[in-house]
Amino acid sequence: MIEIYTDAYFMKEALKEAETAFHKNEVPVGAVVVLNKTIIARAHNLTEQLTDVTAHAEMQAITAASEYLGAKYLKKCTLYVTLEPCAMCAGALAWTQIDRIVFGAYDDKKRFEDHTIYHPKTILERGLLENEAAALMREFFAKKRG
Repeated sequence: MIEIYTDAYFMKEALKEAETAFHKNEVPVGAVVVLNKTIIARAHNLTEQLTDVTAHAEMQAITAASEYLGAKYLKKCTLYVTLEPCAMCAGALAWTQIDRIVFGAYDDKKRFEDHTIYHPKTILERGLLENEAAALMREFFAKKRG
């Protein structure tokens, strides 16, 4: 039997969320939270739509997953996000005690190198479908610059 629910599969789902953000004129970052090979939360940036600088994809995904679980901790969950989490999102993710974070592209402008902020048991994996995620970001900002 072929396993379809791989890390790449879930990152592609996060990329779909990023594309949704792109079409809403939001910075194209998407995220999904997965528990037992099931997506329990989907989100994308909503900072422009909500006029809220904290409405990052990760923050939206944390809220949706917590509501789904009826719990503030996201133990046994994995977050797939198309862009490296910023310091704000990394701090929030630490409080969730999430098991694993997988991100696509590095944030070249606001690189957050202090990965010790995450919960000590959180596994951090970098660069999954990095080229696809980075290409979407480049396209968005090229369009913004005209």
